[in-house]
Amino acid sequence: MQSNRISGQIFSDTITDSDLTVTNENPTITNRNEFRNSRVLIIGLGQLGLPVAKYVKEKGFDTYGYDIEQKAIERAEKVASIKRADSFSNFDVYIICVSTHKPDDIFAPQIDGLLYIIEEISRKAKNGALVSIESTIPRGTSKKVFEMLNHRLHVVHAPHRWYALEEMEHGVNQLRVVGGVHDCCLRAALQFYTGDVSNSISQRESIRSGSDDSNSSNNSNENGNLGIPLHPVSDIEIAEITKIAENAHRYLQIAFAEELYLYCKTNNLSFPQLREAINTKWNVNILEPRDGIGGHCLPKDTRMFLQSSKSIKSKILTAALEVDQDYRRQRQSRVELEVLCKDIAK
Repeated sequence: MQSNRISGQIFSDTITDSDLTVTNENPTITNRNEFRNSRVLIIGLGQLGLPVAKYVKEKGFDTYGYDIEQKAIERAEKVASIKRADSFSNFDVYIICVSTHKPDDIFAPQIDGLLYIIEEISRKAKNGALVSIESTIPRGTSKKVFEMLNHRLHVVHAPHRWYALEEMEHGVNQLRVVGGVHDCCLRAALQFYTGDVSNSISQRESIRSGSDDSNSSNNSNENGNLGIPLHPVSDIEIAEITKIAENAHRYLQIAFAEELYLYCKTNNLSFPQLREAINTKWNVNILEPRDGIGGHCLPKDTRMFLQSSKSIKSKILTAALEVDQDYRRQRQSRVELEVLCKDIAK
């Protein structure tokens, strides 16, 4: 996975006055935003970015990639024939897929790397380009990005729902939420992702691609869009909160299973039997606790959600974090006891 700590210039090409052109007017969607034959740059070619780059290329777009890790770029060139970006200039679409955690702590949210990327885009991008943030971000980030870009690019947030273990069912092409800083930004996103800007956003209807086969490659790029279904929201902060709330909810589900497991251990009950019995009810699904709530998405995004509120802090999520720590300690004690027993038995 790509690191998010960046220092120094990303590219060494000279910046001219034309690169710094700023307009006080909000960018508006025009016929130019039909995106057919557009140049698309995917920034961040890690676990998320590489599948996105492959998908965009399969849809027939002129696809480029950038990552601060040289190996990630080389991998993208080798496995997907993604072109290496030598500059952030002259792209129609920027898809941002960088990590949003601290380099030394994957459970801790941090967007320094993403904001540095935005600074570089601001200095190089042409007016009216689309910036789509697919990385998970804290509430308020998109509007900050729009300000950093001097109001001259379309900024949207289309948080990914990609799941590595079930890529066929939950890959790049699945229903997603999308929000734009302004209506024109949202229309640009709908045009690029679905090719349809006709639906009323106020109706909150999911916009699906007109393609009958959304999984098929379209190397000719005849439709000029990705064919990805979207659920548009009128407030971009709703889109930002959607992703972290989804993962916080999943964290709660696992934490409850962990607490139920600890309850059974304390009261000499069989957790597997209890779980199986409870799950016979049609609207209940107790998950299986394993080695604690792992990966980095659920712990990081849950903390991101906790940090997102200006005043009210979630007591239940705070308690869930404590439950996971208790569960991990119990599991570790059990492992240590098993090792000790094996040593004694030798």
